[in-house]
Amino acid sequence: MSQVYNFSAGPAMLPTQVLKQMQDELLEYGNAHASVMEISHRGADFMAMAQKLEQDLRDLMGVPNHYKVLFLQGGASAQFSMVPINLLQGKTKANYVHTGHWSKKAIAEGKRYCEVNICTDSSDNKYTDIDAFENWNIDSDGAYLHYTPNETIAGLEFDYVPEVGMLLVADMSSSILSREIDVSKYGVIYAGAQKNIGIAGLTIVIVREDLMGNVVVNQPVLFDYTTQANNDSMYNTPSTYPWYVASRVFEWLKRQGGLSAMAKINQTKAKTLYDAIDGSDFYSNPVAIKYRSRMNVPFLLSDESLNGLFLEKAAANNLITLKGHRSVGGMRASIYNAMPQEGINELVNFMKAFEKENA
Repeated sequence: MSQVYNFSAGPAMLPTQVLKQMQDELLEYGNAHASVMEISHRGADFMAMAQKLEQDLRDLMGVPNHYKVLFLQGGASAQFSMVPINLLQGKTKANYVHTGHWSKKAIAEGKRYCEVNICTDSSDNKYTDIDAFENWNIDSDGAYLHYTPNETIAGLEFDYVPEVGMLLVADMSSSILSREIDVSKYGVIYAGAQKNIGIAGLTIVIVREDLMGNVVVNQPVLFDYTTQANNDSMYNTPSTYPWYVASRVFEWLKRQGGLSAMAKINQTKAKTLYDAIDGSDFYSNPVAIKYRSRMNVPFLLSDESLNGLFLEKAAANNLITLKGHRSVGGMRASIYNAMPQEGINELVNFMKAFEKENA
């Protein structure tokens, strides 16, 4: 089979080495005499893997000891509820940054629990730019400020961490593990797995210990971070196979040199693609240069009637899942950690050839 480059926004491609390891270990995990999907999450084999899983993530991200790492279900969308449930702690207001599709969903859920103050709103510019931080309207009475560092659909990414005098919460679903971050700047970080962590069915939450234990009353016990932390994320049966896949991805990331190495690789990949777009009158990217995403690169063709042909020929050249989100149109190349530089090179070569044939 020829190499196929999958530019899906999520579930996204996995490292080839990890896929082969999954294949080799599918029928029997270690010396368990059964698949990892068949063994008890309370058994010694799985528990050893779970402990290493957490330690590898702590190593990769430099997670301080006074933070808990949780491995949950429900996707990042469940965290839209769990954040206010756990962090309001008697307050009635929270600050939210509106920079795209996913922050909009978080805002809608936050409104079910409190008065939401929208600090800044990028909907007027169709999520292509972010207002200067000094112009934000932050309510000092808010329990926290929630933002989405990278918006998957619009390809809009912060190039800084907002410095605020309150808890900072981040939905890092499409940017986690793509570069180094200072975890201590955040009260809560959460991320769905299906982009840079592994396969769908797992959500990682990193929460500062002192923020747990004072939840909104009469909420599901599973939505209490304390419940999850006190039970090692196993209050109910966890999504065992996604845990296993994440463990293999974390090991792969360590072999690549960790997040500092991944940051350089990702920066080079993104530059290669953006340079090709900017160097052409046939393609364009609508996002302000300062806030262009390293993970999700939307681009438009000058003649929209060629979109279908572009996708058809791209697929014939083993470049798949490039169709842009319906709210943006055009194309979108999601270039997470698992996408190698070779995949970007193949895409750029195809784009140049397509332009030459159709300009």
